Amino acid sequence: MATVFLETITIMSITGRNVHIKTFGCQMNKLDSALVEAGLRNAGFELVGSVKEADVVLFNTCSVRDHAEQRVLSHLGHLKHIKESKPDFVVGVIGCMAQRLGVELFKQPAVDIVCGPMQIAHIPRLIEQAMKEKKKALLVTEEIRKASSDGQELERFETEFGIDDAEIPGQAFVRAMHGCDKFCSYCVVPYVRGKETSRPPEAIIEQIKKLADNGIKQVTLLGQRINAYEYKTGDKTYCLADLLYMAGEVAGIEWLRFVTSYPSEKYFDEIMKAMCAVPKVCRYLHLPAQSGSDKILKMMNRGYTSAEYLGLLDIARQIVPDISIAGDFIVGFPNETDDDFTQTVGLLKKSKYKNSFIFKYSPRPGTVADKRLEDNIPMDIKNKRNIELLKIQEQISGDLASEFVGKTVKILVEGPSKKSRRSIEDKPGDLQLIGRTAGDWIVVFDGPETLAGKFANVGITRTSPLTLFGNLV
Repeated sequence: MATVFLETITIMSITGRNVHIKTFGCQMNKLDSALVEAGLRNAGFELVGSVKEADVVLFNTCSVRDHAEQRVLSHLGHLKHIKESKPDFVVGVIGCMAQRLGVELFKQPAVDIVCGPMQIAHIPRLIEQAMKEKKKALLVTEEIRKASSDGQELERFETEFGIDDAEIPGQAFVRAMHGCDKFCSYCVVPYVRGKETSRPPEAIIEQIKKLADNGIKQVTLLGQRINAYEYKTGDKTYCLADLLYMAGEVAGIEWLRFVTSYPSEKYFDEIMKAMCAVPKVCRYLHLPAQSGSDKILKMMNRGYTSAEYLGLLDIARQIVPDISIAGDFIVGFPNETDDDFTQTVGLLKKSKYKNSFIFKYSPRPGTVADKRLEDNIPMDIKNKRNIELLKIQEQISGDLASEFVGKTVKILVEGPSKKSRRSIEDKPGDLQLIGRTAGDWIVVFDGPETLAGKFANVGITRTSPLTLFGNLV
């Protein structure tokens, strides 16, 4: 059986149809939330910006780290108190945490709906059930590695509702593939996202064309291991490089990105050559290393050595000399010695990333590392190593950023910065805006809010390790 459906305690019916969605985790989750929003609008629901306005609240959740799950549980605790005074309030937990915990989430008094990531097409129906039939519901994949029927339903839903207003003006995400087959020993993704399945290239390109018709300028192709994209039809096997060439022909799309890549030689040269040959492909590569120690990489089941990883970076820079690269690291993995960490420091220095994402290891239930390895690195050591790597990366990022001073960069403007304050020079009608270069550098400058979703040229006058500052040219 692909899915399990459970009906339990009754709840009071409600008449309101305002829904608020809060999203945790990766871009894949953000894409899922956008699809759910589109499906809900089609079903007659209204999307609102806060819990106070909502009759239904959905949490789209992440299970990659314990911290993300604890945040969700904290929110559910707060909603318990709201529900005590508003018993017709409906609360749903969807996404990876829903798939991992399933019926256990009903121990949280506020929760009425639990829905896994492969079943998001059913969320409008589950909400209607909670509202009209007065039932709680669970809908998750029982055998996620074999759930082909769920994938087919999700493909239909994605094709129908995959064209929605972008979270950031002018930008959109298109899923190229589902799931992951790698089974890194620390990672929960294969258990909650299912087996690796690539979508048909014609479906992907058709979505991109529709996005272009709707005014989208930048499309990011998503996959847990996006560079492993592979679709066979007849005598032809498509890889990510083929998708990039095909998408590069779509009129209206000006920039193409893809995340996240996995260190693997298969198709790597072809992808880098496509990046070099197709002007629309942004010269940016996110390639997580996770460790610089071969011992730890083997324990992580990463399938490569530190030398092989650095060799891929060399290939990337040989083919695309101006490429911008980002990485990931996990510190404090079980049995990580001082020498292992020193090797990670060495790899970080050699890699010369524009930035890297550094995390402290936390065991995820059900993974091989959790079952077989003791989480034996004290938190104070994890914190120390985390801080040291961040400090080294900050120096590298600062040096790379300083090279932009005096140069003019092209950016796609996202909109007002988080502070959304008035411009430094207090120009009437101007705000402090934020945008990104093709190499994913963040740029802050003053300008009119009407630039959101458009391209602009900015002359860089100063920098910080992660941000370029300048003036609109």
